[in-house]
Amino acid sequence: MSGLFSNDYFVVQKSGLSQFQAMSAYLGGSCFQTIMDNPVTSYRQLVQQYAKGLDGKAVDPKIATQEAKGVFRANPVGASLSGVGPRLIGVGFKRIPKFGVLLGISFLMGTGENPGMVAATGASILSAPFINPIRMIEKQQRAYFKQTGTTKPIMEILRESAAKQFRPLFRGTIPLMGHSFASAILGLVGQPKLQKYIQTEIGENLGLGRTVTGLIASAVVSPIYVVVTNPLSRLEVIMQTSQISGKSISVTEAVREVARDSAEYGMRGIFRGQGIGIVKAVISLSLFHEGRHFLQDAFKNYNVENGYVAE
Repeated sequence: MSGLFSNDYFVVQKSGLSQFQAMSAYLGGSCFQTIMDNPVTSYRQLVQQYAKGLDGKAVDPKIATQEAKGVFRANPVGASLSGVGPRLIGVGFKRIPKFGVLLGISFLMGTGENPGMVAATGASILSAPFINPIRMIEKQQRAYFKQTGTTKPIMEILRESAAKQFRPLFRGTIPLMGHSFASAILGLVGQPKLQKYIQTEIGENLGLGRTVTGLIASAVVSPIYVVVTNPLSRLEVIMQTSQISGKSISVTEAVREVARDSAEYGMRGIFRGQGIGIVKAVISLSLFHEGRHFLQDAFKNYNVENGYVAE
């Protein structure tokens, strides 16, 4: 057998992990992050989605924020859990291609479970067609909360998409590639490198543990990440929350809508949801890497105890 299920895929490398174990740790960390940060993710989408009223006109960012808060007050549990199902399913459909390419290139280049720029670039491009349908379904579930007060059923979304040969599921793929690239470079590559530096230069002198240094690294990386990705996230929301049965919104049209928003409300129009986006990024990065490190340590200890790698 070759490829994903070849013997080499399960062989423990010099780093102390096999490719299978590294992949499992990444997926486990992603599941943990997905469940814990879903309320913040849901709230951020609503803040960005309500940038436009039901009449199609842009509204003041303060009003959009108030409307998002109103949805959560009316149905806190439903709003907090909205989209969590597709997101958890997406850990498989989205993360296996992304992490598979990321770690595959990384192990091929000899860097193990610590990917670099080349691996991040390959992962962001090659995984986008697999990731986009899940993100589309996730956003469609929340798209009509204000009108109906409930999440839109997944089967209804799929039926509407099937009527158009499932093409609507790929709306927003282009901005997603940019978003995914920034996420991989800053979140999967930059944060671990920065955390290692903080741990070496500061943490050891002050007695800071991995969790604290990870939180510091996430807090440093997150504002940069959100400034880069927030406009791209706006484009995704505009393109993916329009009616599936209606006319799709192109990237150019979405850019024009953000430009009109900016002309009327300045930088607040471009960076709607940025504040909560930074909070989300800090929480998400910290939870993901903590979950990943926990599982990696467990696998490494298992390998040492069973003689698969030198202690």
